[in-house]
Formats: sequence, structure tokens, C-alpha cells
Amino acid sequence: MRPADPDAQRKILNRLKRARGQLDAVIREVEGEGSCRDVVTQLSAVSTALDKAGFAVVSSAMKHCVADPGAAEEDDLTVEELEKLFLTLA
Repeated sequence: MRPADPDAQRKILNRLKRARGQLDAVIREVEGEGSCRDVVTQLSAVSTALDKAGFAVVSSAMKHCVADPGAAEEDDLTVEELEKLFLTLA
């Protein structure tokens, strides 16, 4: 992924790393026979973090393609494909 904005890439990576940490916590809870409430709470947090990361990726790609239409062609992305990616997250 080559977002036009390095700050956007850093934020996306932070979200994904946070999700990884939350998923590790879920695994520890399951392995350690954690409470159902804790497992479900952590799974919800992982899901939310991944959703936000996905939206940030698509948003970054859309901004990149609007700012530099030639970049979309280089990445073989059409507006329709970006819309489809966005809708898969919704």
C-alpha cells in the first residue's frame, strides 16, 4: 500500500498493531479460560479496530486517487473498485 500521506500510513499501522494486541489478549483469555464477557469484549474491540483500519485504508486510497488520478491507473484501481472495497467494509 502506498498512501499519499505518510501520516495516514502511520495511523493505519497503529490501528492494525492495536488490533493485533487485542487479538493476542483474546487468545490469552481463551487459552487461560477467561470469562466469556472478557473474550467477547476483546473480540468486539478487535473487530472495531479492524473496521476502522479498513475504512482508513480505503479513505487513504480514495484521497490518493483524487489527488493524483494517474496513481489510480498505476495501482489498477478504478473508482468503482474503490467503492466496492468500501462497501465490503460496511
